[in-house]
Amino acid sequence: MKSKINPVGNSISRQHSAKSRVTNGMNRREFIKALGLGAAALAMPGCAGKASGDKPNFIIIFCDDAGYADVGCFGAKGFETPNLDRMAAEGVRFTDFYVAAASCTPSRAALMTGCYPQRVSLPHVLGPKAKIGISSEEQTIAELLKSRGYATACYGKWHLGHHPEFLPKRHGFDDYFGLPYSNDMWPRHPTNKSFPDLPLIEGEKIIEYNPDQTKLTTWYTERAVRFIEKNKDRSFFLYLPHSMPHVPLYVSDKFKGKSKQGLYGDVIMEIDWSAGQILSTLKRLGIDEQTLVMFTSDNGPWLSYGDHAGSARPLREGKGTTFDGGQREPCIIRWPGRIPAGTVCDESASAMDILPTLAKLAGAELPALRIDGKDIWPLMSGRAGARSPHEALFYYRGWALEAVRSGKWKLHLPHSYRTLGGRKGGTGGKPVKYEQAKIGLALFDLEKDIGEQHDVSAQHPEVVERLLGLADKIREDLGDSTKKMTGKSRRPPGRI
Repeated sequence: MKSKINPVGNSISRQHSAKSRVTNGMNRREFIKALGLGAAALAMPGCAGKASGDKPNFIIIFCDDAGYADVGCFGAKGFETPNLDRMAAEGVRFTDFYVAAASCTPSRAALMTGCYPQRVSLPHVLGPKAKIGISSEEQTIAELLKSRGYATACYGKWHLGHHPEFLPKRHGFDDYFGLPYSNDMWPRHPTNKSFPDLPLIEGEKIIEYNPDQTKLTTWYTERAVRFIEKNKDRSFFLYLPHSMPHVPLYVSDKFKGKSKQGLYGDVIMEIDWSAGQILSTLKRLGIDEQTLVMFTSDNGPWLSYGDHAGSARPLREGKGTTFDGGQREPCIIRWPGRIPAGTVCDESASAMDILPTLAKLAGAELPALRIDGKDIWPLMSGRAGARSPHEALFYYRGWALEAVRSGKWKLHLPHSYRTLGGRKGGTGGKPVKYEQAKIGLALFDLEKDIGEQHDVSAQHPEVVERLLGLADKIREDLGDSTKKMTGKSRRPPGRI
């Protein structure tokens, strides 16, 4: 395939690096034979070699507000991420991986359910006074895997509802420890005394208010390691959604002042350390080759916070927008022996795809209710000629449809958006104010224009017409508040 330059500047092929072309060119039987694996690996899509259980283990490390360029192998500056870089060197790096929203709750709803957040009616960020959450009718990744005998745990930020009926233990997780929503919601909020103090929850019980947030990353990591150790002889699913690097930023003493980029760099270095603890635990227990580990984030950086925010370079805008800086995320997936090392995939994929992909690998049935994610194992495993299973991906902000991507083309529908307008963000944890801007109907070629700067709609009217047709179809399905359409396939959220 024709080689091209990726956003970080490395020469790559469409689906795999030159380093692994020979390996990727093997058929599955030849590849497994070369790795020295047995017949069981040929028979079971979710099994490679000696297994701790009869199915593979899965770990998802999920950051909060990390930007596209906040990992070394994606172009980070001012700090190092050696463990995540090693993950990429030993696995696959997705350059065109999207979350389903540019904010916390809807992005997490999509990951857990495999659905657009509009389908499950969680399109907005939930606060401490919210009386809705994830519905008991929806099946999460954890529930699907529990049906196959998995041990399951979630350590970190949940943000799909803070009432007991919405917490992880009611939705397939055996164990939970963490914050029910973002770490700024809102401990002794100086301007709104009606908000409660920030609760730390274990299981379904609040064990502390306003915990020492410098210890959160360490606490989550320690729990994760203990969970892996406890379940090393059975199949498990670990969801590790870090509270960081969402503002306000906190870091432990062991990483304070370690980076050249101040507190934000320190925080990312500690998240990298956490990933290293997970990887070293798997190796120490001898279950490295039975475990798929994934790293990504829920949305792009909160740019108004300036030096307390990450970078979306070379993408446009950040959190809260449907430009790629808001929804395209760094994504690394590693599974020794099953995912070829050092590979790069620039086919578009979505966090919604994780549920059906893990279900397939575990031999679990998909949810009875309709989902939007697709199996992307062919992309993960470097199958020759594999392409994105999505004809299009759709970008909503709340209930409003704002953009459509199909292949290399991304069409923005007319909408307003927040921007710094070229200004710098704030310093020391104090944000600057956004200004409002507008974009009309605009088409971008993301292969030539990753920063969404040059509208080529006049040159490609046939592409615009096709994408507008796709937009009309999703409006009929999920609605669009800008057209006063509710859609025919929305499902209600859970309510107290």
